[in-house]
Amino acid sequence: MTFQQQILEGIPSVLPQPKPYDTAINHAPKRKDILSAEEKKLALRNALRYFEPQHHEVLVKEFAEELDKYGRIYMYRLRPDYKMYARPIDEYPGNCQQAKAIMLMIQNNLDYAVAQHPHELITYGGNGAVFQNWAQYRLTMKYLAEMTDGQTLVMYSGHPMGLFPSHKEAPRVVVTNGMVIPNYSKPDDWEKFNALGVSQYGQMTAGSYMYIGPQGIVHGTTITVLNGGRKIAKNGEGLAGKLFVTSGLGGMSGAQPKAGNIAGCITVCAEVNPKAVYTRHSQGWVDEVISNLDDLVTRVRKAKENKEVVSIAYQGNVVEVWEKFDKENIYIDLGSDQTSLHNPWAGGYYPVGLSFEDANVYMANDPVTFKEKVQESLRRQAAAINRHTAKGTYFFDYGNAFLLEASRAGADIMADNGIDFKYPSYVQDIMGPMCFDYGFGPFRWVCASGKPEDLQFTDDLAASVLEEMAITAPGEIRQQMEDNIRWIKGAQQNKLVVGSQARILYADADGRINIARAFNKAIAEGKIGPVVLGRDHHDVSGTDSPYRETSNIYDGSRFTADMAIQNVIGDSFRGATWVSIHNGGGVGWGEVINGGFGMVLDGSQEASRRLESMLFWDVNNGIARRGWARNEGAVFAIKRAMEHEPLLKVTLPNNVSDTVFDL
Repeated sequence: MTFQQQILEGIPSVLPQPKPYDTAINHAPKRKDILSAEEKKLALRNALRYFEPQHHEVLVKEFAEELDKYGRIYMYRLRPDYKMYARPIDEYPGNCQQAKAIMLMIQNNLDYAVAQHPHELITYGGNGAVFQNWAQYRLTMKYLAEMTDGQTLVMYSGHPMGLFPSHKEAPRVVVTNGMVIPNYSKPDDWEKFNALGVSQYGQMTAGSYMYIGPQGIVHGTTITVLNGGRKIAKNGEGLAGKLFVTSGLGGMSGAQPKAGNIAGCITVCAEVNPKAVYTRHSQGWVDEVISNLDDLVTRVRKAKENKEVVSIAYQGNVVEVWEKFDKENIYIDLGSDQTSLHNPWAGGYYPVGLSFEDANVYMANDPVTFKEKVQESLRRQAAAINRHTAKGTYFFDYGNAFLLEASRAGADIMADNGIDFKYPSYVQDIMGPMCFDYGFGPFRWVCASGKPEDLQFTDDLAASVLEEMAITAPGEIRQQMEDNIRWIKGAQQNKLVVGSQARILYADADGRINIARAFNKAIAEGKIGPVVLGRDHHDVSGTDSPYRETSNIYDGSRFTADMAIQNVIGDSFRGATWVSIHNGGGVGWGEVINGGFGMVLDGSQEASRRLESMLFWDVNNGIARRGWARNEGAVFAIKRAMEHEPLLKVTLPNNVSDTVFDL
């Protein structure tokens, strides 16, 4: 069968042969045994409903074995035989170009070069899934291939509920992931519902088909490291010779060493999983690999002496690095952590003192002891970090729930008031006031033709648009404009592409609209093929997360989720090709609500109208909320937006003098 025929087949009527378990692939860890005997039967019933009754006797044994062995039913037998990658859009079968673009994006999320655990359909973060099983993937791709411009595909946590009649202006796909009742949003609730096959953790851009590999976060990480360096800089000095210590080389965290190189510092990034280390090193995202602590100390001292720009992966536990550098008096300028602590008990964080293999055994077979070891490790890590910060290290939480889980473990990370943490979130100190409040966030595009020359064309076009805008940009956003022009001009030489021909660029609403408008015009003129627009959910409006995206909201509303919900609803009727809303993300189930979109540009007048309407709302919704919280940058930005758009009328806050309370 051809690739197109296999897509159109969906779930085959004749079962394919079982697939051998490929040990060369980076697999998800075994999930803990959380279901009762009756619940396991229910999980099997739920899985078997995808198949005709004549297959149930064969599959029930197979699926029961998967559930017992891995803690989940992945339906490995149903894995397609074709190579998984983002093909040029014209290679997909279908009646609707928008649907073909979504198929392209789904396959990019599952590309072996992109996905963290491709056989388990997990893109990044340890549990960020595109689908729960391979039957869902096959059925979804079939529906997309059959879809017309008058239908919408409804996705319930990876399950394609079906194609429903709608209309041309409606989103082609509406995605929800993990949207459970609030009282059932604890980590074990996710384990149970996911094992039952009724809900999944979509992370941010995994379950919304908008992940573009580690490039997706490298720009934001670069901005964070650059501005972190500016906070500690003396007399305008740069980051040359400065040391940045962090951890995690899996999915999103894999961007850190590349960002450190672009920012111009020495980066040491610890990672316990040898396959993750090998992947990032082979992709050129980290320069060197060291597995001996003494060798690491020697290498870092040399790099500091020569003021090198170099990234080093330490294959081992980050706690050992913090403690060793303290003992050897290696000064750390910037420090953070990007292990997946939103998922601490199921592979997101590996405790010091256990090998990678032994930790996986404890995780599955003795979760109580494993949790104790994780919390002990967090206490040790926090203690070592405290010793470094006493020497002057600037440490920031990377929004991965490190400080939150460390506090729950009883680590010494609370401020004197007993309410706040000792260390700021990077959004509190850097991204929020410097970027999000002014509307700057992670705008993305993918060249659906698959041609590198199309990506080069769009890079050059985006740079020219920003340079023209920078001429009249107000002083409040001049630094952001200059940083982003420098970024896009260096994008090609930094070799950021992994998977699809994609790019990320921090831009405000005006920048996103002007760039998208220029792309659509170029498509209409036949200069490039179709382009898919999107963004990270980690943006101005997309996410309500009190310890990350909305951590610099100080009016008491940072725990509310109105912004993310309003964002997705507004995008859906303003022209998005698909929209998504998730419970979970980078900080954990029950800790965040986040939403995103995808939009296909095809050169048409309809696309031009949609991009103007949707992109304006997608950014200014968040600026308005941040302005109402009295964030000065956001008040400036929303006032500027109202000057440009007469139909925009936003409620502004009145400032209250402290003297009012002198009663």
